[in-house]
Amino acid sequence: MARILIVAGGCRGRRLAQAMVGDGHAVRITSRGEGSRAAVEASGAECWIGKPDRLATLRGALENVTILCWLLGTAAGPERELHALHTSRLRFFLTQAIDTTVRGFVYEARGAAASAALARDGEAIVRALTARNSIPTAYLTADPRDLDGWLADARASVASLLAVA
Repeated sequence: MARILIVAGGCRGRRLAQAMVGDGHAVRITSRGEGSRAAVEASGAECWIGKPDRLATLRGALENVTILCWLLGTAAGPERELHALHTSRLRFFLTQAIDTTVRGFVYEARGAAASAALARDGEAIVRALTARNSIPTAYLTADPRDLDGWLADARASVASLLAVA
C-alpha cells in the first residue's frame, strides 16, 4: 500500500483516486475549498484543503506520500496564474518534495489546447528537477477529454512508479 497525493481533485482526479483506493492505496486529494469535500470523500480519498497557487497550504499534504500527482493540465484561470502553476509554483513544490517520502512524480503533460505551451514548459522543469534529484517520473499524455483513456494512462503511470518506489 502506498499513499498517493493528487494535486487537483476534479472529476478526473477523483476517478483516479477511486481506482487507487480500489487497488488498496491510501489517497489524499487537494481541493481549493470545503465545497468539494463530499465529492472527494465519496471517492474514498482524504480531502486536503489547499491551493496550488498558495503552496504553503499544501506543504503538510506531502506527509507520508509515496507518489505525487500534479494534475493541472486542464486548470482554468487567468493566463498569469496558469503560467505560475506550470512554472514557478511547480518548481517550488517539487523542491519541497525532495526531502520527503515522495518516491515518484506524475506530471500531467497534456491539457487544453490553450495550456499546451504551459505543459511543455512544466515538463521541461519536471525533467530537469527530477533528473537532478533522482526522482522517478511519469508523464501523463492521454487526452483529458477521453476519460477512460486518461484514467488508464494515469493508473499505468502510478503503477510504473510504484514498481520502482
